[in-house]
Amino acid sequence: MSRIVFDIETLGYKLETFDQEQQDYLLKFAEGYEGIEEAKQKLSLYALTAQVISIAIVNPDTGQGKVLFQSDTKEEYYSDDNKFKFESGDEKFILSEFWNILKSYDQFITFNGRGFDAPFLILRSAILSIPTTKNLMPYRYDHKTHCDLLEQLTFFGATRKFNLDFFCKAFGIESPKSHGVTGLDMRQLFEEKRFREIASYCLGDTLATASLFKSFEENILGFQTTSHQK
Repeated sequence: MSRIVFDIETLGYKLETFDQEQQDYLLKFAEGYEGIEEAKQKLSLYALTAQVISIAIVNPDTGQGKVLFQSDTKEEYYSDDNKFKFESGDEKFILSEFWNILKSYDQFITFNGRGFDAPFLILRSAILSIPTTKNLMPYRYDHKTHCDLLEQLTFFGATRKFNLDFFCKAFGIESPKSHGVTGLDMRQLFEEKRFREIASYCLGDTLATASLFKSFEENILGFQTTSHQK
């Protein structure tokens, strides 16, 4: 079975880019300065108020992959170990290339992909009139097509949800947050045109997810599969 791990980075549009009715709707429950700032940060969470600024794709079996990212100049380069190709373009390019790559694979591995990445990608693609090539939201309880590690490691909501950083530390995996960058830094990095740093951060999240998947596959999934077969 051919499979890939992917992760996305998104960035909300500035509040003033929306008309007054939209702004009123987005700030409906915001109270005071802190509430408004929190509402602005949350714009990055929704496909109707944000854009995709990077997608990293890693093949967990070969350890190779590709990182797509937005930049104000066209860039193509490889990582120091030549395992990952970085390529820049606008959001339409990123999404089109992602779906083109995806059609060659059978299984997709994410962390919170069903809750965030997949619906975000599907909706952004629809908004930009980009056709999808795979169903990223198949039957929830079958990991064979979309293996969402957050779903699997919380046993579909039976236990508390922890973020990727917490799971990585618990499983002895280097957290992508250990280098001092988090998702909250995306706006500053984007506005300062530090596009390559965004791409590297996105790849770090994806590599961490791939490592977490390896542990899940070796220590949990194998037992579950064997028990089901018996």
